[in-house]
Amino acid sequence: QLQLVESGGGLVQTVGSLRLSCVASGRTFSTSAMGWFRQAPGKDRELVAATIKRGSSSYYADSVRGRFTISRDNAKNTGYLQMNNLKPADTAVYYCNAASKLHSLVAGITEDIGDWGQGTQVTVSS
Repeated sequence: QLQLVESGGGLVQTVGSLRLSCVASGRTFSTSAMGWFRQAPGKDRELVAATIKRGSSSYYADSVRGRFTISRDNAKNTGYLQMNNLKPADTAVYYCNAASKLHSLVAGITEDIGDWGQGTQVTVSS
């Protein structure tokens, strides 16, 4: 079972930037699609970005497209989420996760999505 640990969150002002990291251990990270999710207080967890095994094709939620960039370094078993032009609405706990297929992450197919980690808090002040 793949295990993922998120880091890089923090407090930032509006229009600021943060880069989140997700370090994987366990089964081979490079064979999995990976995604970044977030959950704000009182709201459901939502997928914000995902990418296929080799990172050449990605999905972005409308709310973050053009501001967030997902990437991965399979040699380091690490995924990243570069977040620019942050807004208070981006405040949430951010999680990474993996699945055998990108579609599983986009469609929320829980049987193919791994266990959730602790996440990393991102707070954007106005």
